[in-house]
Amino acid sequence: MKSIATLIITILFITLFSNESTAQFARSNFWDRVAIGGGLGLNFGQDYFAANISPSAVYNFNPYFAAGPGLSYSYIKNGSYKSSIVGGSIIALANPLPILQLSAEFEELYVSQKANLDGGTFKDDFWNSALFLGAGYRSGPVTIGARYNVLFKDDNLIYTSAIQPFIRFYF
Repeated sequence: MKSIATLIITILFITLFSNESTAQFARSNFWDRVAIGGGLGLNFGQDYFAANISPSAVYNFNPYFAAGPGLSYSYIKNGSYKSSIVGGSIIALANPLPILQLSAEFEELYVSQKANLDGGTFKDDFWNSALFLGAGYRSGPVTIGARYNVLFKDDNLIYTSAIQPFIRFYF
């Protein structure tokens, strides 16, 4: 796992400090290099509702490297169980080839859970940290791939698996 992390970080730094720059990047202003993206989610069923909004933005330093912040909010209601999750992230994207995107993302979430049980009310508020390393196939503004949470623990109350698929959009 350390060798994969080292490889991704090395590629990120090489692309960040790469001397190769297209004329477009050399002449562009700040806002020409900003890309906006994020995700929306909605899921519902019998006595179940979940919604998520997670906007993000990246700054394209050159054609090979971008980085930026993101925000996230999720709400889940399942019977008597309710959960609110709010937080932020920092993502770095490397595009060593036009069709390949590597990513590193640190995410910090505040979780508030509440459930009314027969024996009383269960409440739990806590912070959850995740460090995702990922790779995906890139076509235009869309990347499809998977990411791995190197900080994942089996007793994690947010994510059920260390590996997560993703679809990422930046326009």
